[in-house]
Amino acid sequence: MPVPARKDSGKMAFAGLRKQINKANQYVSEKMGGAEGTKLDDEFTEMERKTDVTNELIEELQVKTKEFLHPNPTSRAKMAAVKGTSHISFNRISKLSGQAKAATYPQPEGVLGDCMVNFGRKLGDEEPFAQSMIETGEAMKQIADIKYALDDSMKQNFLEPLHHLQTKDLKEVMHHRKKLQGRRLDYDCKKRKRDRGAHIPDEEIKMAEDKFAESLHLAQMSMHNLLENDVEQISQLATFAESLLDHHRQCSDILTALQETLQEKKQEAAARARPDFQPKTLADLGIQSSAAYQPDGTNGGLSSGSAPSASPLPSPMRSPARTPNVQSPCAQALFDFEPENPGELGFKEGDTIKLTQQIDDNWLEGTLNGRTGYFPTTYVQTLVPLNR
Repeated sequence: MPVPARKDSGKMAFAGLRKQINKANQYVSEKMGGAEGTKLDDEFTEMERKTDVTNELIEELQVKTKEFLHPNPTSRAKMAAVKGTSHISFNRISKLSGQAKAATYPQPEGVLGDCMVNFGRKLGDEEPFAQSMIETGEAMKQIADIKYALDDSMKQNFLEPLHHLQTKDLKEVMHHRKKLQGRRLDYDCKKRKRDRGAHIPDEEIKMAEDKFAESLHLAQMSMHNLLENDVEQISQLATFAESLLDHHRQCSDILTALQETLQEKKQEAAARARPDFQPKTLADLGIQSSAAYQPDGTNGGLSSGSAPSASPLPSPMRSPARTPNVQSPCAQALFDFEPENPGELGFKEGDTIKLTQQIDDNWLEGTLNGRTGYFPTTYVQTLVPLNR
């Protein structure tokens, strides 16, 4: 009994192989031999074009939205290194607490706020300026928390639907289109062979035509459903705008309250009684001076009418900055860059870095003091560009 089963399996495998050979034969004949394939109408071609544009749009929109939420390329690289792929990264980070998020990617508003609060406390809480600095810092930290909430909203209500559209609907459309192409090639190959006199049974031609028609229907319906889903897509854009509006509204409320508080602090500082200040002399500090100041204008025996003798040495002149003699591609550091991830190259302001390659629009690779790594393009000024 198992022998016929093996024979049937062998026949199916041979039929599949012959089908693949037919597809390859027809594809080469169309590309190299000038054979004519079945042409679909202009409406189908336009649907394919719009689907391709939508596919490219969804991919680019996800990338640019993440760049909008995190414009610092170092933070984005750190997130990718810590959390893996971009989609998993954003999904996992959205569930973290505020402290965990700050450790993963600190918001610049929060960094500035911490700086203001720390130095305000060092100045002394009783000083109006120190109090104002602390108030401003706390407001900036609140804005950072609101920015984290904006990130969560964007990821859950905008980025995740885009990712679902890319991995589900668009993937299904591309699958049907690819299957349609394969079945169309198989159908055209069999029909061309029969027209040339080959013995191709009518049943085989009819089966290839039916499968071609089935794939054509599925491809058209999937593309139509994708392109006609504009209500849901506009709703996602509306959610995007609503999240931004809510973010800026909350920031506006915080800044309005801060501005009122600072006005009060300014009036309080202006109305505060200020004691007279008398700077102390060396005598007040108990320091004996060998050349005491004379109230008649003399100082150490030098009369006011006599000019001091000119120095025998010429006054030092600042030598102009020397441009380093550079031949190979290099860049000069504009700011200090501290590496946060493996593979990054740290440097100090003014260092000259030898460039080795351009990784992308935001990152360069270079060598400094025998160390090689990558760094943001915004931290350096290119002196000699890389050869394109």
